[in-house]
Amino acid sequence: MPTPSSPASGEEESQSRSIAAVERAMDVLLYFGRADQPDLGVTEIATALGLTKAAVHRILTALRSRELITVDPATRRYALGHAAVALGRAYLARTDVRAMAAPELKHLSERTHETATLSLRRGDTRLYVDQVVPDQELRLEVSLGIPFPLNAGASSKAFLAFLPDFEVDAYVSRHPLEAVTDKTIVDPAKLRKDLAAIRRRGYATSLGERQAGAASIAAPIFDHDARVVAVISLAGPALRFKPDTEQAVADLLAAAGRISAQLGYQPRNAA
Repeated sequence: MPTPSSPASGEEESQSRSIAAVERAMDVLLYFGRADQPDLGVTEIATALGLTKAAVHRILTALRSRELITVDPATRRYALGHAAVALGRAYLARTDVRAMAAPELKHLSERTHETATLSLRRGDTRLYVDQVVPDQELRLEVSLGIPFPLNAGASSKAFLAFLPDFEVDAYVSRHPLEAVTDKTIVDPAKLRKDLAAIRRRGYATSLGERQAGAASIAAPIFDHDARVVAVISLAGPALRFKPDTEQAVADLLAAAGRISAQLGYQPRNAA
């Protein structure tokens, strides 16, 4: 058995120090991704991560040598470099929200015995791009690829509610709100009030607003820039499915959160 002074023990200790150094470097690099401002100073990083300024400076020097970090010579503040941006772009180029959402749709449908759907936005419309239907005789199925206005139904309103105010204003002012059923919200003031409530609670509901006799709940999926890029929903016959139950809300928000996390989204209160 090796003793504390043996060569094997020395190699293990050296390896442990190397791993610790790599972990600290990764912590520094990842902190740039979490920070609210585009550039950081040595003191800010050291304080946030509990490191000495000397250690942070050594790490930044190493990261600069690989162009993962850049420095402004005038301010001596650091920012992400070209290599870090290239890594992010490479990751985003390989992300497919439909592939990410597929297991969540399956899990939601199996758990709730209702239809789980995924929607994407196309201009002033949104469309279903995937669904998983339950093994029930009475069930809801949606048509994939058919555009719907952004004021009609839970999935549509989940997109509209989390767009910037100027985009909502532009949508409402561009054309009269379209009625898909007699329950679709077509009054701009009523729609804005509903959108404000959706933003507060984090999800949208609908009772027959897009399809008569259907009930649904929908939640937004955000990307790394906190933009809504897709919407996931649960839907079923209104006679059976109650979209605002505590369990349905919890299951849907959890699924949306997991997909958003894969896209690099970080809620503000988690930063």
